Amino acid sequence: MPEIDISVLWRYWDDFSAGFLNTLKISLMALTGSFLIGAVIAVFRIAPIKPLNWFGAAYVEFIRNIPLLVTIFFFYYGLSSVGLNLDGFVSGTLGLTIYTSAFVAESIRAGIQSVPKGQLEAARSSGLSYIQTMVHVVMPQAVRIVLPAMGNQSINLVKNSSILAVVAGLDLMYFADSVNSATFQTLSVYTVVAILYLVITLPLNFLVHYLEKRLNQREIRNTTHKPRSRKLSRGLDRPLN
Repeated sequence: MPEIDISVLWRYWDDFSAGFLNTLKISLMALTGSFLIGAVIAVFRIAPIKPLNWFGAAYVEFIRNIPLLVTIFFFYYGLSSVGLNLDGFVSGTLGLTIYTSAFVAESIRAGIQSVPKGQLEAARSSGLSYIQTMVHVVMPQAVRIVLPAMGNQSINLVKNSSILAVVAGLDLMYFADSVNSATFQTLSVYTVVAILYLVITLPLNFLVHYLEKRLNQREIRNTTHKPRSRKLSRGLDRPLN
């Protein structure tokens, strides 16, 4: 029966550490990019402009129903056919960003639509533009609502980054495959990889739960210390369509 030899981590520390740091970089860049793109697409999905609705819906449905690997291949192989050559790190990060942004957009859209419609109407009637209303009134509340879903998307993104090994993305899995080819200690190598992924995902999971708890406590304090009168709150509790 094969035994797990954790010493492979120390013998190939340079490879594992390089892959670990690159996975962190890929995850942070893809998470930031996917959140920004997803937020824009989510606003398009509910904007009172039909062309934006159609574009947002087409983007989400198209990207969500294509495998992540195909999206990455588009940037790695597809763009090279028109003279734009991207390495595995860049093409993989772009593919992961675009792919994840479609799921982020749907999560944010659900959060926006759960915000009482009356708040949007009150902000617009006070003179704020649609964009200002979204940025200053609706989106802060929507982020709190979708935080658990965003946490799950973040963890999924970290795990999905392992597919960059297929295009030599210099991530943790890429270096693990290289170490495994040199040592043939498959069980030991991928046990180490699993532990290193847990080093990223478990703190991220705890951070999301902590932020969710803090935001809920703040909401409770605001509700307790600043009660609204029935007259002011009338009509402000209808969800956004």
